[in-house]
Amino acid sequence: MRIGIVCYPTFGGSGVLATELGKALADEGHQVHFITYQQPVRLNVFNTNIFYHEVRVPTYPLFDYPPYEVALASTMVDVIMNHDLDLLHVHYAIPHASAAYMARQIVQKKIGRHVPFITTLHGTDITLVGKDKTYEPVVTFSINESDAITAVSRNLRDETYQSFAIEKEIEVIHNFVDVNRFNKKPIDAFRKVIAPKGEKILMHASNFRKVKRVTEVIEIFANVVKAVPAKLLMVGDGPERHTCEELARELGVCDEIRFLGKQEQMEDILAVSDVFVLPSEYESFGLAALEAMAARSVVISTNAGGLSEINIHGETGYLANVGDVASMSSFAIELLKSDEKLEAMKNAAYQQALQFDIKKIIPIYETLYGRFCRMECSKPE
Repeated sequence: MRIGIVCYPTFGGSGVLATELGKALADEGHQVHFITYQQPVRLNVFNTNIFYHEVRVPTYPLFDYPPYEVALASTMVDVIMNHDLDLLHVHYAIPHASAAYMARQIVQKKIGRHVPFITTLHGTDITLVGKDKTYEPVVTFSINESDAITAVSRNLRDETYQSFAIEKEIEVIHNFVDVNRFNKKPIDAFRKVIAPKGEKILMHASNFRKVKRVTEVIEIFANVVKAVPAKLLMVGDGPERHTCEELARELGVCDEIRFLGKQEQMEDILAVSDVFVLPSEYESFGLAALEAMAARSVVISTNAGGLSEINIHGETGYLANVGDVASMSSFAIELLKSDEKLEAMKNAAYQQALQFDIKKIIPIYETLYGRFCRMECSKPE
């Protein structure tokens, strides 16, 4: 198949999943065309089946805001026409679904061929941005005009039905993880640099937005370090980073914390972590948590959104209500004080991650594509 993938090229979950999906499909022999405004951060391999098409947005004095959606739709049309794409798979509804609808109509008018598009809903495109009255009519229309709709969790599917007048079935295809990539033996030298006295290592990774409640990671760690020798790795960057650094100084734990900024090789960092802390106000799925579990790190998270669909309380990790710093701190202390319990839960987390391995999810997407692909399309030998 010749598949166009449209996504945001950043470190966010939707861009990560879209990129990893495209890479896996290319490995299966499909021709994959990424269409976005810059190369996705995880598109870091060479594969003869992968193509990248940059969306150029010309700037004119007339426009205070460059019309990205128009440029995107035009690029989609160009790629469809010149590379004979079989379908488009757009990730994150805004503005990709509406741009795909426009491109589909243009191609239909030009050459009389219906090019299907599939929309995958990832979270804030539904729970936050999409609900805004400025965008809601277009979001609802373009989702309903999609040839197929998927959501990354049952929670997100249900919330979409509650918030929008969706007339079609939304299929749940969970996010996935390449378990082989994340199941790595820790690099001893790296761990000794972080924890020279054998301290336990806690970790958090996100875009440091308010919804991630990152200051609570610092509060939890401050409680933990009073009871257990520990270090904290903060991976990522964003608007709340400075607040976290100030809080760490106020609580007297800044010397035990390392802010690592944005990192691409997450598997090497996760491999040395014992506990992954995710106190988010909302996670449509929790891809960062799943990657941590694949690396045998125990997740302590809130029970918000789709997190309970992957993290099983008391077995693979722990869940708490949003804002319950005391419970999350208590869970971490109890766990880190018992090497036996920590090891058992690490293994359970890994076993749970296997249920979401990329090798199990890719065939589901291939089957979905096959339902809308032209008759001559088939999986390459």
